Amino acid sequence: MVTKQFSGSPEDSDLRRADSLAREIFSDVANKWALLIIEALGEGTLRFSELRSEVEGISHKMLTQNLRMLERYGLVERCVHPTVPPRVEYTLTEPGQGLRRTVHVMCDWTHEHIGHIEASRRAFDTPQP
Repeated sequence: MVTKQFSGSPEDSDLRRADSLAREIFSDVANKWALLIIEALGEGTLRFSELRSEVEGISHKMLTQNLRMLERYGLVERCVHPTVPPRVEYTLTEPGQGLRRTVHVMCDWTHEHIGHIEASRRAFDTPQP
């Protein structure tokens, strides 16, 4: 896996640039599964199976991939308890909690505007004479 390294230059944080590190982070974190996982973990620490139940429709593979990515970015912390079988729990880190506040605002925005969006979709999809 090739990833960009932060050099502290303004280009690294410019989402409009194709080679921006910020764009790479944004692209990885701003997917539907990651956002739903972050929202679910905002309620507290969850085990893998609990997370899978909370995020309806996510496959085992997608949950695993997204949790690894979120852990790599330091947004989720994975804690393995030495039991048989091992108990693994996931929780948001401080930066993850900060992102969760943004995700929560996006969820609120969706609830507030869903009626308008659905009406616009129906009008757009209706053939015009």
